[in-house]
Amino acid sequence: MGEGWLLPAEMVELVQEGVPNIVCVQPFGCLPNHIAGKGMVRKIREHYPEANIVSVDYDPGASKINQENRIKLMLSAAR
Repeated sequence: MGEGWLLPAEMVELVQEGVPNIVCVQPFGCLPNHIAGKGMVRKIREHYPEANIVSVDYDPGASKINQENRIKLMLSAAR
């Protein structure tokens, strides 16, 4: 899984250090990030209910409005 496992580890470290609001920005076609990284967000939230994590896919064909709206939604729930 390579870097895919580093992504959730970094998210857990951030939450443990008092940074519960995380925007996970990743390239659209990166399978390790989508499978290992995104797949672990639910488990991270189970162990750390204060975690406020949003995954945003970036690629040339992605809708800028959709990306911005996902970030704004996350910020509205930020504590």
